[in-house]
Formats: sequence, structure tokens, C-alpha cells
Amino acid sequence: MAIHKLSPRKVATAEPGKHEDGGGLRLVVSKSGAKKWVLRFTLRSKRREMGLGNFPNTGLAEARRKAENYRKMAKEGTDPIHARELEKQQQSTPTFTNCAARYIQSHRRSWRNAKHARQWVSTLKTYARPVIGEMPVDEIDTHHILNILSPIWSTKTETAKRVQGRIENVLDFASAHKYRDEANPARWRGHLDKLLAKPSKVQMVTHHPAMPYEQVAKFMVAAQDYSSMSSKALQLLILTATRTSEVLNAEWHEIDLVNATWTIPAKRMKASREHRIPLSHQALALISNLPSVKGNSFVFPGMKPGRPLSNMSLLQFMRGLGYGPSGDKGNYVPHGFRSSFRDWTGEVTSYPRDVAEMALAHAIENKVEAAYRRGDLFEKRRAMMQDWADYIYLRN
Repeated sequence: MAIHKLSPRKVATAEPGKHEDGGGLRLVVSKSGAKKWVLRFTLRSKRREMGLGNFPNTGLAEARRKAENYRKMAKEGTDPIHARELEKQQQSTPTFTNCAARYIQSHRRSWRNAKHARQWVSTLKTYARPVIGEMPVDEIDTHHILNILSPIWSTKTETAKRVQGRIENVLDFASAHKYRDEANPARWRGHLDKLLAKPSKVQMVTHHPAMPYEQVAKFMVAAQDYSSMSSKALQLLILTATRTSEVLNAEWHEIDLVNATWTIPAKRMKASREHRIPLSHQALALISNLPSVKGNSFVFPGMKPGRPLSNMSLLQFMRGLGYGPSGDKGNYVPHGFRSSFRDWTGEVTSYPRDVAEMALAHAIENKVEAAYRRGDLFEKRRAMMQDWADYIYLRN
């Protein structure tokens, strides 16, 4: 197809209508005399059309250069229209909301679960977006960050600290992509720590209500009167000193009945490290008597096919027995049994602190000790967990 049919004079004097330059490039003149460049191309056997700018802002030579570039893209199978949109996005400074979405998308696979991603979206949507959501990231300054954090720093300290950390990460992401300078107005160390009170000085630490360890045996008697999956799951939680999510998401392939061991994979653990749990005789008997539901790999299957019990099932079971915020037997929750176990190890037994902490799968705070600790004190923990089970059941 012949190209370069038009000349600068023909373009300047063109009458209303369509004037072909060749190769799909044409000049379209409206009845009012307005002139614009249009490129027609074929992509995957479909005819497409895109504007290349108005004349005289876009001259003949520039229109031909653009047309040649986009024709080449189409020939190689790339959509020129989509490519141009991406180019515009890269050239313009994105908003905070845009950067946050891109950050979340690029890091989502490295996070432990979908809930973490939802929390990111929720906190930024609630606290950051009303103030800086539509702002270009290179215009965000310290006073904007303080406008977000100051109202909640004393009343919702834990949430505020998470918001601060997430904004800091998003702005670091923007800096890495050259959308703003490296000075991060949301950085805590050396910046916001000089403007806001230290979180530990203002926040009220709220612990999960824990049942005194002396009352656990009596509670187990009450729980054993029920044959529901919620009751069984709660009993296993108490016997193993595990977290609710770890029990509810337990799968049969994690249980070794022969060696009386339950191995929770790293992806399900808070510290992202595999956790082996020695099963006491009582815990082993409880698991051995549980039915296996065909088509459901979970030890404690829920009502929905292929799903475990709901996250609220253990708490609802305790409330049914008279425990919880409005209960008459004590404001205790399932997670509090870990504290009951920990108090028992410290006040009743002579087991070392690190054995009890390892049973709770707590991360070692001392980095030097953590670097040299290779074992998991498994055999010592086996004896301890058996003593814990005996303490509960022998007092029944």
C-alpha cells in the first residue's frame, strides 16, 4: 500500500472529509474545519482504529512517526491502544490508591493468607484513602500522614501503627519506581518517632481472657458431655495448647497416629515455621475416635463440603456453656487456654521456660539464640504435654 500521499500543504488546506496518507493513516476534517489524525490497523484479524492527535498540534511528520511505530506493534501482535495507555500511566505520577493497589498485587503471593491482603485493603481504605487516596504520591507530605494517624494514635494505637507501616511501605514502593523522592514522610524511625508518642506508652494492652489453670479440668468435664465437632476441637486445642486456626484447619495428612505426632506446616503457623506437636495419650485417643468424612480432608469438617468448622464455632460453644463477655461463668475465650497452659508450666511444674515457649510455637526474641537454636526440644515437650493432659484428666 502506497504511503506518504499527503503533503504539508495538502494537510493545511484539506477540506472536510477523510484524506488518506496511506498505511492506515488518515486525516479527518470535520465540517467545522477541525482536523485530527486517525490510524486504522488490523490486530488478530480485527480492524481497529485509534486517534493520533489533532492538527496542527500534531504535524504530518509526527503523525507518520506515530503511525509507523503503532503499525509495527500491531504487526508483532501488540495492541497499540493498550500499549499507549500503559505508557501514559508510567509517564504520569500515580495516586496513592493506585500505588497501594499495585503494591498489594505485587506482594500478595508472599503473604500468609488472603485475610492479610483484605486487612491491608480495609485499613488503607478506611484511614488513608479519605486523606491521601486521590493525591499524586509525590505530593504527600508529613502533615498529611499526621492528619491520618493523630486522631487514632491514642485510641486505636495498634491499628494506627499498622496503618503507618502500610503507608510507609507503599511510599517506599513509589520511591523505588521513581514516582517520588526517597524521603518517606511515613517513616517511623528518625522521623515520626519524633512527632508521635511511642506506641507502648499510649496503648492499653488487652490480653485474651484466660481461664485459671485450676479450673480447666472442670471445664473439660463439661465439654466432654457434648459430642459435637466444636467440643472435640476445643478439647484438642486445650490438650495441645494450639491456636484456634491451627486446630480448625488441621488436616488428616498432618496427623501421624503411629508416632503420636501432629505436624503443622509452616504456611499455617504465625511464625511461618513448621511446628511439631507431641500428642498425649488423651489427645491421641480423641483424634483416633474422630470420623473421617469422605471428600473432606479436615480433621474437624464443617457443614460446607470440603471446608472446616467456622472460625466462630469454638467461641460459640464456650458461650453456650456460659462463658464469654456476657456469660455468668467467666469472660474466657478459646485462645486464653494457651495462657492457662503457660501459667501451669510456670507455677506448677519445673519445666524450663524455653520448653514451654517452644510448645506454644513462640518465636525466639533473642536473634543470637535463634540463630544457634536448631532443635525443637521435642522429647522434653512430649513429657510436658503428657503431664498437662494428666493434670487435666486426673483432676476430673
